[in-house]
Amino acid sequence: MSQALLEVTVLDPRDVPGAAEGGADRLHLVARGSGVATSPEPALASAVCRESDLPVFVLLRLNDTWTTTGGELSRLIGLAEDYLACGASGVAFGFLDADLEIDRDVCGHLAGALPRVPWTFGRAVDDTLDLRRSWRRLLELPGLVGVRSAGSPRGLEAGYDELLALASGDASVARLLMPGGGLLAEQVPWLVRAGVRQFHLGTQARPGSSYKAYVDAGHVRSWRLLLDELVGREHDRAARTAG
Repeated sequence: MSQALLEVTVLDPRDVPGAAEGGADRLHLVARGSGVATSPEPALASAVCRESDLPVFVLLRLNDTWTTTGGELSRLIGLAEDYLACGASGVAFGFLDADLEIDRDVCGHLAGALPRVPWTFGRAVDDTLDLRRSWRRLLELPGLVGVRSAGSPRGLEAGYDELLALASGDASVARLLMPGGGLLAEQVPWLVRAGVRQFHLGTQARPGSSYKAYVDAGHVRSWRLLLDELVGREHDRAARTAG
């Protein structure tokens, strides 16, 4: 794997070839209904996993809010077990409590019910009231390998500066941060310089920046080349500094 991890959202098995050929490292599988990403059917997860050897992380979310109920929680665990049995490598979820804080109880329960299963926390973190406090809480959760964030519910256009400041000031944040939500190529060099090594593509991987089009290998490859060049350059710079 390259020094930078590139994750691409897929909705359909027909998205997989473009992501794989373009150089993606991981697939983020969701179902898209009325504009909100939710958990796909296990049959879809199975079909996507059969298309490639790339790791597939499947979304756990059953409604259009960042909260969940006890009944839903049991269903989410069952879905996660089905996804893993279909060949998924991990899951993605993120829940908040009524005070718009990271719901450590729910997230901790899910992580505990899926021992040794890696997972990523999603954009729910951008809706919390205090991003720095939220990150402190996230860092306490077991099994977490990435946090997809734009720094603001309005995307990276609004949250980039704060997100960059967070990553620049805390190596633990930089290690887990996976910028997503309108990521622009011109933002990447500064994020790489801050120590960020995971990046997420949504519509950027598709012609016309539309989920109506399938993931395109050329679009993904342009990001792959950009990341490899910037991370390699940063590695060389760090080596010269150390020497």
